Amino acid sequence: SSSSSSSSHHSIRKTSSRVVGRRPISSMAQQADDNAASVVADTFKKIDGISSPELLEKYDTFLLDMWGVMHDGSKPYEGVLQTVEELKKSGKKMIILSNSSKRRENSEKMLVKLGFNPSDFDNIITSGDISHSLLQNNADSLGCSNWPVLTDLIQQNKKNVFVFGSGVEDELYVTSAGWTLTSIEEADLIVSRGTFTINDGTTVTSKNDDEMNYWKVMEESMVIGAQRKLPMLVTNPDKKRPDAGLPPMPGAIGDTYERFVWTHHCHPVGDMTEESARDYVKRIGKPFREVYDIALGNDDRSRAIMVGDALETDVVGGCAAGVDALWVVKDGIHGADVEEQQGGAESVLSSFNGMNYATYAYGKTITPRYLTDHFRW
Repeated sequence: SSSSSSSSHHSIRKTSSRVVGRRPISSMAQQADDNAASVVADTFKKIDGISSPELLEKYDTFLLDMWGVMHDGSKPYEGVLQTVEELKKSGKKMIILSNSSKRRENSEKMLVKLGFNPSDFDNIITSGDISHSLLQNNADSLGCSNWPVLTDLIQQNKKNVFVFGSGVEDELYVTSAGWTLTSIEEADLIVSRGTFTINDGTTVTSKNDDEMNYWKVMEESMVIGAQRKLPMLVTNPDKKRPDAGLPPMPGAIGDTYERFVWTHHCHPVGDMTEESARDYVKRIGKPFREVYDIALGNDDRSRAIMVGDALETDVVGGCAAGVDALWVVKDGIHGADVEEQQGGAESVLSSFNGMNYATYAYGKTITPRYLTDHFRW
C-alpha cells in the first residue's frame, strides 16, 4: 500500500534514528543516557593535536578514517597533509580504513587527487575490497574469516546476485568475483553497495531518473528477498554520508532489510527473533571485526589507535576491536551537532549512548579514549 511504502522509504532515509524492529527503549539504554555524562567526564581526554606527547608515546599504529577525518569529499581538511607527513617522520604506521564499497584502487586515486601520496600509508583497506574477496571465498588470504553463508552458496555453485548499487561498475564488481546478475526471484544473494541504482542484470532502476519508482522497486525487492530469506552482503556499513543533508548509505538498506526479514518470519508467522535476523545481513567494514583483523593481525592492539569522526562506525569499531579511539569532533558527520548543541561533543556522545540499542553498538555504552577538534598536528 502507499502508506506502507512511504513508511519504508522514510525508515531508509532516517535509519540512523530508527530501531531495527520495534524494541522499546531498554532500561540499560535509559541508564546509559542518564549516566553518559559522568562516564564521559571520567574517561575521555581532550587533546589539542596529534603531536600530543601522550599519543606519540603510547601508539605505534594510527588507523585512519578517510572521509570526515582526512577530507570532506572534495578537499583535505586544513593541516591534514602536514599531520600525515609528521606522523611518517615520527616512524608511525598509518593504515587507512575506508568503508567505501569500491576497490582499493579507487581510494588510491582519491588520495592522489586530494594531494596525498598513497605510499605514505602502510595499508589502504576498503570494505569493497574485503567484500569482493568474500564473494570469491578467499578473504582468509587478506587476514580475516570468510562468511560461512557465502562459502556454502559458492560450494553449491549458487552464484546469482541481485544488487542495490552505486551506479558505478556494479555489474563489473560482482561478475569479476564470479557472480551473475539476476532478478530478485532468481537470486541467491543480495549485495548492497550503494543507494542510487537497483540492478537485476536486465534492468537498471535509477533513483536519479525516477525516485518514486526507485523506492517502489526497492521495497518490492526487499519484501521478496525477505520472504525467501535471502542473505544480504552490505559492502559499506555507513548509514548516512557526511555530506549536505546526510543522505542514506548502504548500511541504511541493511538495517531496513534486516527488519523486513524479521517481521516476515517472527511470531505469529514464525519464531525468528530480532537477533537471529542479523544472521541474514553481513556488514563489512567499520565497526565490524574483519577490517581490524586485516589491519592489525597479531599486533599488540594496545599500541594502536583508531582515528575517526563517526561514533557508530569508527569509535564503536575501535572499542569492539580492543583499540583506543580518538574522536575527531568538529569535522565529519557530527560536526554540525557538536557546534549546535549546548553541551557540544559531550552532549552528542550522551545522546548516542542513550540511543545505542538502535545502533551498531547494540546496547553497549561506548567512550573514545581521546577527543580532538580536527586531525591536525
